[in-house]
Amino acid sequence: MLEFKKKILSKVSFDHKLFEKELVKAVRWLVPKEIAELRIWCYENYGERYREILDHCFKQSRVLA
Repeated sequence: MLEFKKKILSKVSFDHKLFEKELVKAVRWLVPKEIAELRIWCYENYGERYREILDHCFKQSRVLA
């Protein structure tokens, strides 16, 4: 599921609203370990472009690592 969510986020990364919508869904669907991995991947790939969205979505998630 994690790899599937990464593919979706990559495909919608052109639009900040779609990216945020899909990230929220991903955080809802994934287990804590996967959320932690997704968090690292997102900041590595989209940290400069979508820092505020990432901070907001992962702050609300149940994983802080």
